[in-house]
Amino acid sequence: MNQAETPTGRPRPARRAWLAAFGLAGCLLAVGCSSTSAASSHSAAGPLATPSTSLASASPSGATGTPAAATLSGLRKILVIMEENHSIQQVFPDGMPYLWSLARRYGYASNWSDVGHPSLPNYLAIFGGSAFGEPADCTPSPGCTYPEPTVFGQALSRGETARAYEESMPQPCDPNSSGQYDVNHNPWPYFPSEVTSCRSDDVPAGTPAAGSLVSDVRGGTLPTVGLVTPNLIDDGHNGTLAQADAWLRTWVPVLMSGPDWQKGRLVIVVVFDEGETTEQVPFVLMAPGLSGVTVSASANHYALTRLIDYFVGAPPLRQASNAADVASLFGLDR
Repeated sequence: MNQAETPTGRPRPARRAWLAAFGLAGCLLAVGCSSTSAASSHSAAGPLATPSTSLASASPSGATGTPAAATLSGLRKILVIMEENHSIQQVFPDGMPYLWSLARRYGYASNWSDVGHPSLPNYLAIFGGSAFGEPADCTPSPGCTYPEPTVFGQALSRGETARAYEESMPQPCDPNSSGQYDVNHNPWPYFPSEVTSCRSDDVPAGTPAAGSLVSDVRGGTLPTVGLVTPNLIDDGHNGTLAQADAWLRTWVPVLMSGPDWQKGRLVIVVVFDEGETTEQVPFVLMAPGLSGVTVSASANHYALTRLIDYFVGAPPLRQASNAADVASLFGLDR
């Protein structure tokens, strides 16, 4: 997608003046804010208000609600579900009511931002710890590949597990877009030094009835670090928000039916790669024992990298070292 256009090809609304007016103070105060963002003040039960809340008015922890119970110390896996090209104001509360219900039940961040445009830099940032100069959406090839490690590689090097599940991908670690599969939404193939691991563990997702993802759910063998990428219809890129919400409504109960969730081992994150009308994007975090937590502290995708490394037990990768501590903000314990 062209940086200056919406997913439908319309010119993007001007955002930088809005961001400068509302987001500068929040970013100066926040840890790890690399793209200017504004705080959004809203209740867990009502619609989003005009962005106005700053970090100065947040609680010391930047969170409200009930964190995971102190006795629930078995969290050790994280599964990230990526959605596409919508700002939080477009999604909550009416754009994706099922996702909004999950956000209110478990937890969400009201001031989470992307780190650039178009899609690829955000995927690289989350799973590689850097936007690598914000490249255009390109196919893995000379000039469009990046040095190890990824968070997947970090996990594997420490004896942990890692796996990416790509809906509609024809073959493992496929470097070419086809049909409803977009390689720009699959970061692992962009790191050639990890190609062996990618070919083994970057796999077609399958369906809720059969395939790699549901098999790992049923077997309690979800990886320490997991990525789930819906296809271009189901992630909201080419499809509607209603279609993306329906996909989540189908899959989330499946993910929560397996031993990893039922035994308190799994954290599920749903996040959007980039905003369309503002840089703020939805970030929803689900964990057993988490109840109605709203984090208002400013954070961006590097904070998710840091959260992944928290579960890996690795030092925060690249720019994640300066990012907000999401595990602490949400009261997680592994």
